[in-house]
Amino acid sequence: MVEIRRAVRDDAPRVAQLASDLGYTTTPESVRAAIDRLSSEEGALFVAGGDERLIGWIHVYRSRVIQTEPFASVGGLVVDPLSRGAGVGRRLLEAAEQWASAAGLTAIRVRSNITRTHAHLFYERRGFDVEKTSYTFIKQLDDT
Repeated sequence: MVEIRRAVRDDAPRVAQLASDLGYTTTPESVRAAIDRLSSEEGALFVAGGDERLIGWIHVYRSRVIQTEPFASVGGLVVDPLSRGAGVGRRLLEAAEQWASAAGLTAIRVRSNITRTHAHLFYERRGFDVEKTSYTFIKQLDDT
């Protein structure tokens, strides 16, 4: 039986390892710091636990922008490749939706790389509509 629960600091190494499946490089220390910063009002990190180890996670957080009412954003969702298709992602997404509803938010948004067509189908099956397509730009800022 897979348990869905809030992440704790001891989950950080496995969360970091799973993040690499999304193409991100992070460290257990960075994940621990992020878990420490999460307040229940601003966001949550839920994990899915298998018999011996974590097999997935979802990060959800409150987004505030000028042009809309606050909404929930999925910062990341990953399930171990060997556990995909067993409903783990669906259950993690449900936990994020429950958190968003409890926080008084009326919408949840997720961004997905254009190449992740299986992820797009997953979200569409969960009731998400394509709102728009866009580019994401980044500029690294100097430390000074």
